[in-house]
Amino acid sequence: MSFESDEKKLKKGMEVVEKLNFLSKAGSAISDDFRAHTIENLFGTVWTRPGLEIEERSMITLASLIALNRENELKLHFRGARNLGFTKEKLEEIIFHLAHYAGWPNAVSSSNVLAEVWQEMDEEKD
Repeated sequence: MSFESDEKKLKKGMEVVEKLNFLSKAGSAISDDFRAHTIENLFGTVWTRPGLEIEERSMITLASLIALNRENELKLHFRGARNLGFTKEKLEEIIFHLAHYAGWPNAVSSSNVLAEVWQEMDEEKD
């Protein structure tokens, strides 16, 4: 088993975060230390493992967040999915599919979050 240095994991994590391009709008109050830990361990280790492409990891993450009704994190990950090239229609289809497994209230909340994020991102382009 090989272990990467913290610096290398942080660099790999930042590459993933840059592709998702969602932290600049996060407005998060988490500490710099917690943010660095998240980038290093979640994005630099988990998101960069072989076996799944970044788009697949994004879709899995969205499905989990929709099922758990985690609106704050959905805002970030809907933004990230759009930055990866997901269409609004594809994201709506994911929500529709999950409505039958994760519940209608979660699907309704997720649909509202998606609409909000999409509008914000459209307005940012102007």
